[in-house]
Amino acid sequence: MTSIPTRNGHFSAPGTPRPAFGSAKPISTQPTALGLGQAVPAASDEHSATQDPLARLQERSTGLAEAPQATDSFQHAIHRIKEQVLPRLLERIDAEAAATLSREELGEQFRPITEEVLGELKITLNRREQIALEKMLVDELLGFGPLEELLRDSDISDIMINGPEQTYIERKGRLEIAPIQFRNEEHLLQIAQRICNMVGRRIDQTTPLADARLKDGSRVNVIIPPLSLRGTAISIRKFSDKPITLDMMADKGSMSARMATLLKIAGACRFNIIISGGTGSGKTTMLNALSKMIDPGERVLTIEDAAELRLQQPHWLPLETRPANLEGQGAITIRDLVINALRMRPDRIILGEVRGPECFDLLAAMNTGHDGSMATMHSNSPRECLSRMENMIMMSDIKIPKEAITRQIADTVDLIVQVKRLRDGSRRTTSITEVVGLEGQVIVTQDLFTFEYLDEAADGRIIGEYKAHGLRPYTLEKAKQFGFEQALLDACL
Repeated sequence: MTSIPTRNGHFSAPGTPRPAFGSAKPISTQPTALGLGQAVPAASDEHSATQDPLARLQERSTGLAEAPQATDSFQHAIHRIKEQVLPRLLERIDAEAAATLSREELGEQFRPITEEVLGELKITLNRREQIALEKMLVDELLGFGPLEELLRDSDISDIMINGPEQTYIERKGRLEIAPIQFRNEEHLLQIAQRICNMVGRRIDQTTPLADARLKDGSRVNVIIPPLSLRGTAISIRKFSDKPITLDMMADKGSMSARMATLLKIAGACRFNIIISGGTGSGKTTMLNALSKMIDPGERVLTIEDAAELRLQQPHWLPLETRPANLEGQGAITIRDLVINALRMRPDRIILGEVRGPECFDLLAAMNTGHDGSMATMHSNSPRECLSRMENMIMMSDIKIPKEAITRQIADTVDLIVQVKRLRDGSRRTTSITEVVGLEGQVIVTQDLFTFEYLDEAADGRIIGEYKAHGLRPYTLEKAKQFGFEQALLDACL
C-alpha cells in the first residue's frame, strides 16, 4: 500500500502550504415519503387535486412561503465534529500525496490519525459515527465534499445548488430541499473549480460561466458572482448508470409499445431524426435509447459542447468543442467539428444539441450520404422545431434564400420526436411527427402518434392515452430498403 510521507510518527509535510478545505453542514429534516430531505409543497398532492382550482390559486397567492428549517440530527452532529477534526488532520498529512491514494487506502491511513485527533479533542465516537466521519473526510479530499452523497444516490436526477446555503434535488420528478450545506462561498467555489478543472475548463472572474461534465457523463453548468447574485450556482444533470432502452421507456409509460416499435425501425432504417423538447424533458435519454438500434458495423460520430451522450454502440467516437482562451482565441465550435467530421468517414453524425449555424451543416451532412443522423433541439412542438431550424440558419452568415432553406429542411428531415416533461414530473413522448414534404412555401407534416390528455388522478398523476392516427407513413420506401416495410405499416396503422 502506498503511504503518505510521515515525520515523527505523524502524517505531515512541514512548511507546505495547506489548501483551505471547507466542510458541509447537512440540513437535517424529518424523512418524507419522497425520501431524503423535506419535499417542496406541490399542487399535485391529494388535497390540492380535489380542491377547486381557483381556491388553490387563492391559497397560493395569500400564503407565505417558508424556508425549510434545519433541525439537529446524526449527520449534523458528525458534521460539527468534522469541522473540528479537519483542520488538525490537514496539519498532519501531505494533501498531494493523499490525493494519489484510492478511497479505501486513504480511509485506512486516516483511521489512526483520526483517532489521535479525536483523543486530543476529548471526543468519543462509536463505530457508526467513526465510519460516517471517515467517509466525510475522504469526500473532502478526494471528491466533491457534500455533493458526493447526492451523486451516489441513483434516485436523484438533478442537483441544483443556489449558493452555499441552499441545494435542491429532483427525485422521481419532484423537487426537494437537500440535507446538505456548504461551509461558505469559498468552499463551494473550490468544488466548482475542481469539477471544471477535471475536463480542462476554467471558472473564475474572467470566465464566470462554464459547462463541464463528471466522470460518469453527468452534465454540469457553473455560474459564479457577479453574474449569480446568491453565490456560486451549480446545476448537475445526472444520467442513469444503466442504459435506458426504448422498451424500458414503453414499460414505464413514456410511450406506447407501437411508438417504441416505430422508433426502433426509424433508428435501424437510418431515418434522419430530430428530437425536440424543453429543458429536462428527456431529449438526451431518448437519443441514447435510439442509438441502440444503430447497426454495430456503422461508424458514429457525436459532437457536443460538453460530452454527455453515452451511445449504446461499439464504433462510436465522441467529439467535444473547446472554448476560447484568455486572449479570446483558439475556440473550436460545433460547426468546426461538423465540417471536420465530414472528413472522418462517418456513417452517421449525431449532434448533442443544435442551437446555431451548425444546423445548416447538419442538414448538409444528412443530405450528402450520412442518412440516419440525429440531433436534439429546444422547442415546444414539431412545427416550432421546423421554424427554429429555419431561423438558426438565417441568423448565420450563409447567404441562402429562405425558400431554399425551407426546401432543404423538408427534403432532409424524416421524423420529429417531441418529448415533454409534464407537470406531474413524468416525461412523455407527446408526438411522433413525419415531415412529408413541401407544399408551396409551407412544410407539410403529419402526426403518426400523439399523446392525449384525459384527466388528473387524485395523487396528481397525469392520465392520458397514446393515439395512433392510422396514417400511411411517407418513409415507407426507406423502411422497404431495410426489410421493415410491413413492420412499419403494422406499427402505424
